[in-house]
Amino acid sequence: MKINKGWIPVFLAPAVVLFLLIYAVPLGMVFVTSLFDYRLTGPGMTFIGFGNYIRLFQDPDFAQALRNTVVWILIHCIIHVALGTLIALVLYKKPRGWKFVRTAYMIPNIISNAAIGMIFLNIFNPQFGVINSVLKAVGLEHLTRNWLMNESTAFPSVTMIWLLFAGYTTTLVLAQALSIDESVLEAARVDGASPFQTDLFIVLPLLRKIIGTTMVMAATYMLQMFDLIYITTNGGPGKATTNLPLLLYGVYKGENNYGYSNTIGVFIVVIGIVVMTVINKALRVNEDEY
Repeated sequence: MKINKGWIPVFLAPAVVLFLLIYAVPLGMVFVTSLFDYRLTGPGMTFIGFGNYIRLFQDPDFAQALRNTVVWILIHCIIHVALGTLIALVLYKKPRGWKFVRTAYMIPNIISNAAIGMIFLNIFNPQFGVINSVLKAVGLEHLTRNWLMNESTAFPSVTMIWLLFAGYTTTLVLAQALSIDESVLEAARVDGASPFQTDLFIVLPLLRKIIGTTMVMAATYMLQMFDLIYITTNGGPGKATTNLPLLLYGVYKGENNYGYSNTIGVFIVVIGIVVMTVINKALRVNEDEY
């Protein structure tokens, strides 16, 4: 039977046009404008070549924001994904109430970041927040502080807001685990493998691709994180909790400097590509299994 492939470009055309208009062209414009001194209130766009990029690598605020972003990506990809995977493996055993736990654990992930930010803004409140109230109640008043505005506690406090809510990772890994052919696990049991050995040498390797996918999702989530940090600390105190998206917004809003802002945007895209490539290569996410 002869297959007519002439219609393939016709059906692909709308998707290609939308991709070009919504992603490719704007992304190209971001790179082009990063080569200019571009301010809306100025005389116009002045070509400065790689001047913005030179400034970027000499900017201490950028160095701090990059450090915070990289640390958050590592924490999210390692601890956050590991926690979600561990919970998924526990739920995979289908203990009593596992469906309720699965649903309840997902709830924080369907609440908007703005709402979560407001919740934790109150939890960390130095006057009436839950944490300081509990510390006072148990006689540890000397440990109370303004958690989100203290330079030594702001970063870990913000991190804890999202670190434990690994609902998406748990759901995806659990769904993949439940799809594993039972005959594979039964063969391992017949060969004398313990439940721990079955999980470690059979289940986890079969979950490699979905774990890699959730790590990519975790990394991109951190590269896009803005509203939650903006609401809770606004990047402070100083630049202690400033990440790259927040730095980009600050440059655009404070300096009205679109050229330099877009330079930061280009760097965010580059980091995203590098992180996804490293994770895909390390976990062989795109490789076929035979």
